[in-house]
Amino acid sequence: MDDTTPDDRTADVPGGHRPAPRVLVRRTLPTEPAVRGSASLFMTEAGAQGVRPGRQMLHVGPEPAAGHIAEALRVEPGTEVLARRKLLLADDVPVRIATSFFRLDVFGGTPICAPGFVTPTLQAGIEALGHRFGHAEEYLVVRPATASETGTLRLDPGEWVVRIVRAAYGDDGTPVHVLETICAASRHIFPIAQVTGADEF
Repeated sequence: MDDTTPDDRTADVPGGHRPAPRVLVRRTLPTEPAVRGSASLFMTEAGAQGVRPGRQMLHVGPEPAAGHIAEALRVEPGTEVLARRKLLLADDVPVRIATSFFRLDVFGGTPICAPGFVTPTLQAGIEALGHRFGHAEEYLVVRPATASETGTLRLDPGEWVVRIVRAAYGDDGTPVHVLETICAASRHIFPIAQVTGADEF
């Protein structure tokens, strides 16, 4: 964490409760391989920054692929894909919505479809199915938050988010894992660094 400052809206309210303070966390671009290979990218990142990380699984199941997800997975828009969506918190403040997408024709009926978090790690679960990392591409878009994102991240109306899509492919070129991370823009900074070393899904 670089800074923790009270939100402008943290004045006392009736009942003596105060809204959650704003936090500022780092999301390095591109992701450091050592961090990506850890048990949890966010838990490792946030813990190293001195904030208390938390995560909640929001959804595991099939859903239609939006256009940008379908393109990364090389399926037609609207095709049912597996989504694993979680909410990430820093000091109990929601900062990111992270959704992993998988092709059902590749991962359907596997442990990746099970509810809850994959143990020991999602990376290990993918590799246990015989996939080996080939390469990845990351895309970043800044836009206003949707109504759903505003509610889940507890944003003010009109706030913006940063959407990072990381598409990872196996060594045979198979689309293996697409990770879409919706970051509350006001609660993040994005260091840009030269990354060396092995990478992960």
